Amino acid sequence: MEAGFSRMNDLTVLQASQGLAAYIEQHVDDAKTRGIVIGHDHRHHSDDFARLTAFAFLHRGFKVWYYKHLVHTPLVPYTIKKLNAAGGIMITASHNPKDDNGYKVYWENACQIIPPHDEGIANTILNNLQPWGWDKDLVSVSDLVHDPTDDGIIDAYFDEVKALCKNPEENQSSTIKFAYTAMHGVGTPFAERAFKSFELPPFVPVKEQVVPDPDFPTVAFPNPEEGKGALNLAIQTAEREGATVILANDPDADRLAIAEKQSNGEWIIFTGNQIGSILGAACFEKAIQAGKKPEELAMVASTVSSKFLARMGEVEGFTFVESLTGFKWIGNTAMNLEKQGLNVIFSYEEAIGFTIGDIVKDKDGVSALAFFAEWAIQLNKRGLTAYEYLQELYKKYGYFVSANSYFICDDKLKIQKIFERIRYGQENNNNNNNLNYPTKIGGIDVTGVRDLTVGYDSATSDHVPTLPVSASSEMITFRLANNTVFTIRTSGTEPKIKYYSELRGDTEEQAKIDLDGIVQAIGDELMEYEKNGLAKKKED
Repeated sequence: MEAGFSRMNDLTVLQASQGLAAYIEQHVDDAKTRGIVIGHDHRHHSDDFARLTAFAFLHRGFKVWYYKHLVHTPLVPYTIKKLNAAGGIMITASHNPKDDNGYKVYWENACQIIPPHDEGIANTILNNLQPWGWDKDLVSVSDLVHDPTDDGIIDAYFDEVKALCKNPEENQSSTIKFAYTAMHGVGTPFAERAFKSFELPPFVPVKEQVVPDPDFPTVAFPNPEEGKGALNLAIQTAEREGATVILANDPDADRLAIAEKQSNGEWIIFTGNQIGSILGAACFEKAIQAGKKPEELAMVASTVSSKFLARMGEVEGFTFVESLTGFKWIGNTAMNLEKQGLNVIFSYEEAIGFTIGDIVKDKDGVSALAFFAEWAIQLNKRGLTAYEYLQELYKKYGYFVSANSYFICDDKLKIQKIFERIRYGQENNNNNNNLNYPTKIGGIDVTGVRDLTVGYDSATSDHVPTLPVSASSEMITFRLANNTVFTIRTSGTEPKIKYYSELRGDTEEQAKIDLDGIVQAIGDELMEYEKNGLAKKKED
């Protein structure tokens, strides 16, 4: 929270909510009677922001489905789905630093908003800037307010989580010990209930991190994706208590990180792509065991995620579709596949976001952690760890080695010039708008380029991308002759240029060597990071 029109504060939250209320009223049938769902996390000011949001809708005459207590983010889209609500808002900054707040908007289809609604809402906000009032207490007294908990919505959610469980008796008797951290967020009671739903023995909590604390006192960044720096306490707890698997939610519990202890004592922290490969393969195995045919099944992943599931789909015969980055795109893509009669059994993005089945069309770290725990038990019956299972998958479908990281740059003009040089060449530099992408990177021939900023794709007959194009952010994907695919893009919320790279090879060792060379070239040749004064991500 900070003062200013470009920051989250009481005024900007109220203005955003007023515009959103007016827009939903105009564009969603029976919006007021169907109502709006509002939840919030534990961060400083989140409760106040949720109350102000509720006021704006109540002032307009909306029914408000208001969670009085802390909830994990997936409950908001689930509640929209279950109650056929007109939309929803989750007040959360997810895994951002402690000083941040956030405002996440869902449409009536229980997916995060996409065009044209995002632009339409923004315009309507500008037409509703004058405050309608400041009554934060109205949500406590209005007859239009209902807590979905009282209507059994949380119980219904866990009934659907329980339906994912296929081996309850074996879960009960398992001797595998799991450690869990909520990263000072809201996840603990929901993770505990998910374990109970699967009849799993209780996990070992990381006591310093399982109670919500908006100051996040034990971590610099409350993001389990950051690796060992974020999971130090979890590893210490697991070592002390004899746990061999660590499950970590981010503060709003929509993401899941996983670490596993190997027989040599080493802890492997899985990347989002590795977890996605394991969970996707598990979902496919379970679907086939349940009598489903491959041609009935589909999976979705973001375009910057691993191509492992795409390869698996080629071999096994299920449909794989990639979407733009973010679950607002993944969820809507999954819904379109369902309209075609396909059963979307798994979706994910490499930023440790996973959806098992169709409970929600958003990432859900709670259902995913229980599903993974059960699968780890099944793998143990086969004499495998999750890491060993991953190696078996690589042997069958190819070794997929990835390297994802970022460069830090606070200068927007410099970022623009970097991408202009990549897109138009050193000399051209956007003077003629003649595209002139590199033909070699790291000494390897470039075989394909897709630029979703300017709308170019070398792989299509008309050179128009099949994915949506947006000039508001930078995003270029390169394919190389050595089976490398990498994407460079700007972050929508942070001063970063991110890259996502992957190489499929015949052996893991050679794939790693080859990819290391490409990653080096991304920094040296494309970013020119030393010349441009870009800072690299600090590694553990």
